Amino acid sequence: MQQWALVTGAAKRIGREIAIKLHSSGYNVIIHYATSADLAQSLCNELNQIRENSCVTVQAYLSTEEGINKLVKAAAKETLSIVINNASEFYRTPLNDTQFKDSQHLLTVNLLAPYYIAQKLYPTLRENKGIIINLLDIHGQKPLKEHGLYSISKAALQMATLSLAQEMGPDVRVNGIAPGAILWPENSHCDAQESIIKQIPLAKCGSPADIANTVQFLVDSPYISGQIIAIDGGRTATGYQGA
Repeated sequence: MQQWALVTGAAKRIGREIAIKLHSSGYNVIIHYATSADLAQSLCNELNQIRENSCVTVQAYLSTEEGINKLVKAAAKETLSIVINNASEFYRTPLNDTQFKDSQHLLTVNLLAPYYIAQKLYPTLRENKGIIINLLDIHGQKPLKEHGLYSISKAALQMATLSLAQEMGPDVRVNGIAPGAILWPENSHCDAQESIIKQIPLAKCGSPADIANTVQFLVDSPYISGQIIAIDGGRTATGYQGA
């Protein structure tokens, strides 16, 4: 029976690259999106042209319980063996200018949604000896200045990854990937980019393909669980600023 992979936030950027990679290795793909309907449908059409009926899209807001349940219900209909929790929110939350609703939204999307998607899809994944891969961030270990809640959410998701690996074994493997400088935020400044590159031993940014290749590696490695792999050009190995 054909195996399916769910990739959250798959319409663009890293999620898109992961979806394409898994599809090319033979999996059917569920493309989740929140607001990028046109991009999601375009990618879905592209993949279905390669292999008929091999891709579907699901719209859901992962900041709400209703949205999480909607996505889980759609994914559970398929023979699901891979869940990639890639969807994430990233924005400033300065200490003196952050409202409670900002905290709720960011922590729900970045932490609670991946956790409850894993929890609710566990029975389906268990049947298929599946794998969950959570997209983390190296700033889950050293905070990014003025992004405290984002950093907190990724640190918590790292612990959730380890906890889920313990709870879901031996039938489901759970791992994490912590990217460093892969794609710059849309509002990133050139001087900030240069400062970060100076901290990277390989002296360059990575690419979405580096993340997608690591996803494929973890999918193909049946004895790896409970691990966090940093894809950062050596940045965390030599020390880096949290700003």
